Amino acid sequence: MSEKELRVAGFANDSIVDGPGIRYAIFTQGCHHDCTGCHNPETHDVGGGFVVTTEELWAPIAKNPLLDGVTLSGGEPLLQPEPLLDMARRCHGKGLDVWLYTGFLFEQVLAGVLGAAARELITEVDVVVDGPFIEGGRSLELAWRGSSNQRIIDVPASLEAGHVVELA
Repeated sequence: MSEKELRVAGFANDSIVDGPGIRYAIFTQGCHHDCTGCHNPETHDVGGGFVVTTEELWAPIAKNPLLDGVTLSGGEPLLQPEPLLDMARRCHGKGLDVWLYTGFLFEQVLAGVLGAAARELITEVDVVVDGPFIEGGRSLELAWRGSSNQRIIDVPASLEAGHVVELA
């Protein structure tokens, strides 16, 4: 696949559960975390789903005046950082905020464990919900996350402060 292609499991045109406001949610295909109780186990197979170009994915986002933002979820979005970096930049150009859900820890990604492209992507988004889903910490009372170990991180504030700044 090229840098302009992305393997996805699907998308939601008007999600209200993947971050604040009305969001376009992109569910990437492929994940190696294999979290027990995962909400999207059908996204684990790296060869599953289907391939779209960033142009195809961008078209409905660009046309929707009701969107507050875009959410990159999965699967594991950081396995396909190049096309998602393109999408994040397009979103910001349109005034949309970008949330990213990952099973990796923010600090791991910033340290370059997944490579430069994943590091660049995570610094381009507004909010990261990090950490694996842990079934023992599952609660329906938690806003925007599945288990209590996961953090909702304000990326610009964290980069400026030099440490993780969580949203309240």
